[in-house]
Amino acid sequence: MAKRRELSQEQFRALHDGLVIPAHPLALDENRQLDEKSQRALTRYYMASGAGGIAVGVHSTQFEIREPEHNLFEPVLRLAAEEVKKAKLDRPFIGVAGICGGVEQAVAEAKLAAELGYDAGLLSMGGLSDLSEKELLERTARIAEIIPVIGFYLQPSVGGKVFSFDFWREFANIPGIVAIKMAPFNRYQTIDVARAVCYSDRRDEIALYTGNDDNIINDLLTVYRFQVGGKPVEKRVVGGLLGHWAVWTRKAVELLEEIKQVRDGQMLAADWLTRNIEVTESNAAFFDPAHGFEGCIPGIHEVLRRQGLMKGIWCLNPHETLSPGQKEEIDRMYADYPQLNDDAFVKAHLSEWLS
Repeated sequence: MAKRRELSQEQFRALHDGLVIPAHPLALDENRQLDEKSQRALTRYYMASGAGGIAVGVHSTQFEIREPEHNLFEPVLRLAAEEVKKAKLDRPFIGVAGICGGVEQAVAEAKLAAELGYDAGLLSMGGLSDLSEKELLERTARIAEIIPVIGFYLQPSVGGKVFSFDFWREFANIPGIVAIKMAPFNRYQTIDVARAVCYSDRRDEIALYTGNDDNIINDLLTVYRFQVGGKPVEKRVVGGLLGHWAVWTRKAVELLEEIKQVRDGQMLAADWLTRNIEVTESNAAFFDPAHGFEGCIPGIHEVLRRQGLMKGIWCLNPHETLSPGQKEEIDRMYADYPQLNDDAFVKAHLSEWLS
């Protein structure tokens, strides 16, 4: 087997300092075919915004890209990889490929991602309820031999399952795990992951990332401290790999930079708690928890459509569309929290990204 390509030292340092990694959407035309021009424009937008990476082939890119009738997994990963290569960025940037399915499928997807030049794989454990924790750990180890792995604790309401503390401790001990995206939307389960990583001898090799869209700012300001072998061990959540950051990305980058300026201080302004609620409420408009997250992908699309980055909100699944009242909620976010959007930034650069 070919040797796993490791992250460069610059990428490793950047990952541990904290990056904004948007989950890349899928741009379609009115016939629900890939809109290559808009798809490339999105990748250019994320790089121009200052994002430290992109995650492609993940939930926001629509899992249906893997279905034979669409056959878009490889083309979509390739387009993003081409744009990143073409940009010749003078800063560390991490290409993350979503990896799904049983062992055979996951191995094939990891090999393709590595061939296309992706730096890491976000390994989904969704839809695998028939596998035991031991079997999922064996699957993870197989993938980590091919490409550096970002673990993913997915909320149960959208197909994830609840894992034990021991599972995450074993998970963290697997060579090749470089980060874990914590997205159970649950404080107890988030703490389990952080504690498990602190208990691992590999704790300094693993970066913690938030995927908790309901608590983004608080996650990024939190240091987790646990007693390990009678000594305090600390770990903080350094960045985010988020569908939420697929929109208003320039502002997300500014937000993370602002957090980095204050996160090591002894005192935090109470205003951060209020800002956390503002971001969470805007996420509710985009991600549609009011209807069990049914409108989460169209919600992202709607914001990008308004900005001109996408032509429409079409999804591969024709039944996937905005929920009742969701458009009005997005209108309200624009009215109530104008400081959160990056419309002016997009407007200034849109024509060059679409060229």
